[in-house]
Amino acid sequence: MTARTKNQSLRILLIGGGARDHALAWKLSQSTRVETILCAPGNGATGNISKATNVPHLSPDQHAGLLTFATESTVNLVVVGPEVPLVAGIVDVFESNGIQCFGPNKAAASMEGSKVSLRGIRGIIHTPFLSRGITADFLINSVAAKDFMARHHIPTARYRNFNDYAEARKHLESVDYKVVLKADGLAAGKGVILPSSDSRQEMYINLHKTMIDKQFGSAGNEVVIEEYLEGQELSFLSFVDGYTIKSLVPAQDHKQIFDHDQGPNTGGMGCYAPTPIASEKLIDEVHRTILQPTVDGMRKERMPFKGLLFTGIMVTKEGPKVLEYNIRFGDPETQTLLPLLDGDLAEIMSACTNGYLDAIDVKCKPASCVTVVAAARGYPGPYPTGDPITIDAEAYDAKDTQIFHAGTSLTSGALTTAGGRVVAATAVAPDLETALSKVYNTMSKIHFDGMHYRRDIAHRALSHRSVSASNHERPEVSLTYASAGVSIDAGTELVNRIKSLAASTRQFGSESSIGGFGGQVDLAVAGYEQSPIISSGVDGVGTKSRLAVRMNKHNSIGVDLVAMVANDILTEGAEPLWLMDTMNLHKLDVEIGVSIIEGVVNGCIQANCNLAGGETAELGDVIQKDHYILDASCSGALRNGRKPLPWKDEMKEGDVLLGLRSSGPHSNGYSLIQKIIERSNLGFTSPAPWEPSTSVGLSLLTPTKIYVRLLLSLFEKDLVKGAAHITGGGLVENLPRILPKGLRAEVEAKSWRVPEVFRWLKREGNVEKEEMARVFNMGIGMVLTVAEGYVSEVTKILEEKGETVMRIGRLVEREGEGVGCVIRDIEVWDQ
Repeated sequence: MTARTKNQSLRILLIGGGARDHALAWKLSQSTRVETILCAPGNGATGNISKATNVPHLSPDQHAGLLTFATESTVNLVVVGPEVPLVAGIVDVFESNGIQCFGPNKAAASMEGSKVSLRGIRGIIHTPFLSRGITADFLINSVAAKDFMARHHIPTARYRNFNDYAEARKHLESVDYKVVLKADGLAAGKGVILPSSDSRQEMYINLHKTMIDKQFGSAGNEVVIEEYLEGQELSFLSFVDGYTIKSLVPAQDHKQIFDHDQGPNTGGMGCYAPTPIASEKLIDEVHRTILQPTVDGMRKERMPFKGLLFTGIMVTKEGPKVLEYNIRFGDPETQTLLPLLDGDLAEIMSACTNGYLDAIDVKCKPASCVTVVAAARGYPGPYPTGDPITIDAEAYDAKDTQIFHAGTSLTSGALTTAGGRVVAATAVAPDLETALSKVYNTMSKIHFDGMHYRRDIAHRALSHRSVSASNHERPEVSLTYASAGVSIDAGTELVNRIKSLAASTRQFGSESSIGGFGGQVDLAVAGYEQSPIISSGVDGVGTKSRLAVRMNKHNSIGVDLVAMVANDILTEGAEPLWLMDTMNLHKLDVEIGVSIIEGVVNGCIQANCNLAGGETAELGDVIQKDHYILDASCSGALRNGRKPLPWKDEMKEGDVLLGLRSSGPHSNGYSLIQKIIERSNLGFTSPAPWEPSTSVGLSLLTPTKIYVRLLLSLFEKDLVKGAAHITGGGLVENLPRILPKGLRAEVEAKSWRVPEVFRWLKREGNVEKEEMARVFNMGIGMVLTVAEGYVSEVTKILEEKGETVMRIGRLVEREGEGVGCVIRDIEVWDQ
């Protein structure tokens, strides 16, 4: 190998068009050695990658056409994505014509050969046993590979194959372990039988049906009786040059279509890496007992393996065992592992094809990566194609997040679905929880008809985490404030990072700086010509913050904080002028702190007020780990002698109640909400039953609506007598707060459609109607009291601003100390 060959520019033909191949093109394009990447056929996104061009007229099975194209295009490295062309010998075709290929030749690819012809078996496995955390891939392995493992003492499931029923029955009677029965011939995807119980009689019956009754036709002439393995599966992706093996971190994928490992098998609905069960000791054992013997054995049998060896491992009580060999990059493992690869993929591939992998470092970043696959309606069964796909622009702007296309195509410039697995979102972060939050946030920005994805990727890692503690001798060290749980440095960093954010909220007349001792507002400069009336309020965000921690999404909570206090002083007719926040945390995480303040700033901009300052305190002994408590005070003023709301002395019987929509539960009732979710057995990453396009957690984190800009100009026209912010206590507790003693609010429940989230909470929690009315806003976030003669004008002004206005009731006479609010026809909430 000359230095020139080692360093020459690479013109790559990448064969394939799935998400795996998109990820390969994405990673290869980052190499300084790569000059161009020709994707045959590619998909709806590969052609947009730097250095990449689609070759849509060529498919992976057109060996002669691909060779001609590669020769004419002066390709000097071919990378083959799918297994079918590898098994068919495409590497031999190119290499016999002097073009290097990353991938095994036909002889080495025989390790996956039989599995290719039985690939239809995926998806028909009985699901009760798959829910234990195993997958069906091991059932589709070739007998040749099993014989190979036996010859080289590689641990795998015990098995025997039979073409005689009597011998098979005798063997079945002799084994003392659960077994899987497989018809060894082609069975149109129906030749694998898992045990549905511990009953041996069941397997005798199934053996008879297969070999004697021929329920699978001639495919049952020969059967394989194989040990049924239980445990957790790991995927090892290893670069191999015939001698040297260098693996990426082990990954764990999710085969079944639905959450909680339910439903039929798929090609893979998601993946994450690294995994908590893959200890250094286990990885070393897999290399020592499985991977190295595999590569050495193939070389000794004169079929040396070069390329990417994918080994499916089952971690059993007896140790790791081989489930399957694949002779290509896995999908979706590739989309998860390539973003973690800290190196030049093209250089690694070149080293494999030229036999100098031992001279190359293959390292992964110390981070976590998660991939979630979005599938078409009906997948893994029949599914439609040609549905338009839209991806929100901000999805492409997220740091360390990628969207890999699987089954997509460009039709007249429009992106459409073209496969069962359509796109895959991938996110990298320092820890698994953050990566999950980022990837599901990205999934919420992808849209096509019938889109489905799992909301529980990495559930095994999250549910099996444990914290170990040991009592080591502690060295004598000088104590610091940081050692007591308070980081001054983190506080300083937070202040420095949020100064510019806070400055963006500054209004005329305000003088303040985050990090100072206070702030001021010159009311004369702010436009208050007369001595104004000052209004102040204080409030906080309660248990909704626990949901933000669980979802690792904190910016919306900052909006909630502003909304609660700004809306409150708005009900007095006051214009919010400045806000002060307080963050009390177990321990300050600067990134979380910045995210919260970003939300506060967003809220202040919506409320047109100045973020004048705040307080941050670490209270490790008081507040639960990873949690925080948020409070804020807001002050405002009424311009030029205006009378504060509510005008109780001007209210009278017959005045109209106008309701303005809420954006959801806002910030109240979350203790009850979380109990209802727990009772329902839903996860917070599960699809929201009331809003299937997003998850339970993200839907419930929708921030509280801020009504300031909508209502201030209306108040200045003196068209409104009172305004009630519907917070904790609901309509029945908040409406009476603005009414005189002689009047009560009479609300007609039929006058608006209660949003589905409240209907679901009521039904799932079996919550009484009256309790719902006392806890939740039921879809009404603000109520205005307006004289009958002004209703049309108020409605017109608000509708011109895009608001939906609902006439929900009126004021009626109240006798003595009677209730201040009655909701009529509340039974409609049961419908």
